[in-house]
Amino acid sequence: MATTIKDIAEETGVSYATVSRALNNKYGVKAGTREKILAVARARGYTPNGVARGLVRKQTHSIGLIIPDISNPFFPQVASGVEDGAKEKGYSVFLCNTNYENDQEARYLQLLIEKRVDGIILASGPWTSDAEIPLSMGSIPIVSLCTRFESVNNSFVVIDDERGGFIATKHLIEQGYATVGYIGTRGDGLSGGQRFKGYLQALKKFNMPLDDRFVFSGDLKRETGYKITKRLIAGQEYPRALFVENDLMALGAIQGIKESGLGVPDDIAVVGFDDIAFASFPEIGLTTVRQPKYEMGKLAANILLDNIINSTREPIKHILEPELVVRTSSCKQD
Repeated sequence: MATTIKDIAEETGVSYATVSRALNNKYGVKAGTREKILAVARARGYTPNGVARGLVRKQTHSIGLIIPDISNPFFPQVASGVEDGAKEKGYSVFLCNTNYENDQEARYLQLLIEKRVDGIILASGPWTSDAEIPLSMGSIPIVSLCTRFESVNNSFVVIDDERGGFIATKHLIEQGYATVGYIGTRGDGLSGGQRFKGYLQALKKFNMPLDDRFVFSGDLKRETGYKITKRLIAGQEYPRALFVENDLMALGAIQGIKESGLGVPDDIAVVGFDDIAFASFPEIGLTTVRQPKYEMGKLAANILLDNIINSTREPIKHILEPELVVRTSSCKQD
């Protein structure tokens, strides 16, 4: 059983208040008594109750980070940036993974509030509408990361997803591919919806008609990209290029193309989004839209902690510029 202040008080023969003052290095304790208390605490392996202290001080020096998919290499890099930003200010991070389950996201939000975290960074899953996002959680500050919600006036850090979708699709069109398909989510207000808007914008700019046969919706996992691509090719009609909403799905699409006996980009070119580490492997060579993952996480942490420490209230909104990284998966061979 863990040693408590009560145990130390009983062994040293002093009051709880005296033990508390000694352990917190406060005035009002004689030097000899302080040393006696500290010696007993060390001998018994006393560890302060951080939750209890947080309740007294109304701060726990902890923040929550909610992400939708820990298996996607994009999010561990984001989390690393959040953790480093928090550590520099003396804060710890509770990491929660929702696996793209909206109910689980809501439960984690409530749990973190019950744990008295000082703030939350929310990389939300694919909510059907931003009106459903529970960002009004009393006085606790919440910074949304990778997703912005049009109807909620809160701080956020995002990439310009619509611009990213546009430059990805524009690149494929300019490479001379006559048909460009899309795999991803299409919900309004979320990152996927914005990337799909960019895709449509590029088609319109280059007078290329939208072919609904080549537009597919699904979750953002590798298996989904694989299954959709296999099904598409099995139907004997497929586009000459694919813009895929994230790199994980794009890797699945490439696997599906190659397992079907086709080549990338000779038969179907592929462009992803995120620039995870696997994208740059020579055997993959995935053209993709780069997001500064670590920097985004650290920036979100800095915004949240400034809100907590300095009580800033004005929302801070960062929309970062995407960068197209061209590799072999989209370049026509001579």
